[in-house]
Amino acid sequence: MADTTTCNVLLDMDGVLVHEEHAIDGAAAFIEALRERGVRFMVLTNNSIYTPRDLSARLARSGIDVHEECIWTSALATARFLDDQRPRGTAHVVGEAGLTTALHDIGYVMVDTDPDYVVLGETRNYSFTAITRAIQLINDGARFIATNPDPSGPSRDGMLPATGSVAALITKATGVAPYFVGKPNTLMMRSALNAMDAHSEDTVMIGDRMDTDVVAGLEAGMRTVLVLSGSTARAEVDRFPYRPWMIADSIADVDPSDLGAPPAGGAGRGASGAD
Repeated sequence: MADTTTCNVLLDMDGVLVHEEHAIDGAAAFIEALRERGVRFMVLTNNSIYTPRDLSARLARSGIDVHEECIWTSALATARFLDDQRPRGTAHVVGEAGLTTALHDIGYVMVDTDPDYVVLGETRNYSFTAITRAIQLINDGARFIATNPDPSGPSRDGMLPATGSVAALITKATGVAPYFVGKPNTLMMRSALNAMDAHSEDTVMIGDRMDTDVVAGLEAGMRTVLVLSGSTARAEVDRFPYRPWMIADSIADVDPSDLGAPPAGGAGRGASGAD
């Protein structure tokens, strides 16, 4: 029987469960512990390149068992947003299979002329021709949507420009800023909660970035856990005007049994070396 004192869990993927292709120590055991306790969870990522099935297979190769229905991407959140705004519309997409598949699945048609939206996602193959066409379509009146604001992302060869950087280029050329759907927009958090039929007051967000995961979780009404295995270092935490509910060195130091109802007064707490 599931432990009813344990709430639902949202987890960032990169920096919490994996670094590139390598599992973070304790990640597989944490996911298994959630499953054994009957805790509902969803793995989140701003990466729009891959479909949930692709990401499930990538995690499996790292030794982490996460089913595709437990993965929520910025591409899925973007598709759901567009379906709410303008059902069965048209889009010109700069991105890869994760984004085009999500849009096709909600009934959107991909076009090269007169689209309702230009949708910019992450890709490892940005081209001058594709960016120029996006600029032309936006200048002609297409609405501008981007899956996430991340300016850069990791690779085996170092940092690469990501969606936010290319969006800035397009904005500079057109004077039109995009609407970013992914973290730290709470829209992505709420769409993930809706996908798992959960409520923010019963959910904990676990992430490695104060400026995306933690702030998005806080603004969505969730308790937040910061793990120090990714982007935010311990020395940086106090620079922010908000604090997570819990800080842990890594996911290996987070016990699912500690993620239940907060203590009286809602005070933050530490875990395994946290302040």
